[in-house]
Amino acid sequence: MFLYLGGDVTVRSNEVVGIFDIEECSVSRTTANFLNSSQKNGKIVNVSEEMPKSFIVTQNKTYISNVSCHTINKRGKI
Repeated sequence: MFLYLGGDVTVRSNEVVGIFDIEECSVSRTTANFLNSSQKNGKIVNVSEEMPKSFIVTQNKTYISNVSCHTINKRGKI
């Protein structure tokens, strides 16, 4: 099954490691270090140029999305 992240981007749902609220998680130093490291390694994909609401970690990349983590979680449920 595929999961729509916004901005014409979909990923395989079995590749998703986690879906996180960017506001709640970005205050953590560990999360900030992870996102900075991912960006330096070219593993960040911005799905939209609007205000980011969530980030989705997959096996290969991290996606920054303007769709809330709750909405993405609902899309993944059948």
